[in-house]
Amino acid sequence: MYQVSKEIHFCYGHRLLNYEGKCAHPHGHNGKIVIELAAVKLDNRGMVHDFGDIKELVQKWVDKELDHKMILKKGDILVKIMQDQNEPYFLMDENPTAENLAKLVYDFAKSKKLPIKSVTFWETHSSSAIYSE
Repeated sequence: MYQVSKEIHFCYGHRLLNYEGKCAHPHGHNGKIVIELAAVKLDNRGMVHDFGDIKELVQKWVDKELDHKMILKKGDILVKIMQDQNEPYFLMDENPTAENLAKLVYDFAKSKKLPIKSVTFWETHSSSAIYSE
């Protein structure tokens, strides 16, 4: 099995609902996503997938949808405030935990037909969550 990975860095804010602790309050992170792709055999170029193509697909989506945005769960009362202030935000059906953000990126990569193996979402330099099927 061949594997490649691509790192994507971005900044975001969030808060967690139904949570007791500091993360219940709006705060920000310098996040890192590590996308791992895998294939049993290489393509005609000798690659699992071109790094530039991964960047073009996933980095562009992250920059547009998540970078420098407040990531909130649908129904959060902060959504109306963000709308009223014309501030950028991204809505999720789930609480915007590292686990759910890893799955969000995984699902996006899979929808683009990438041979996705896993996504590791680093919320801080010492804390990460991994999603794979």
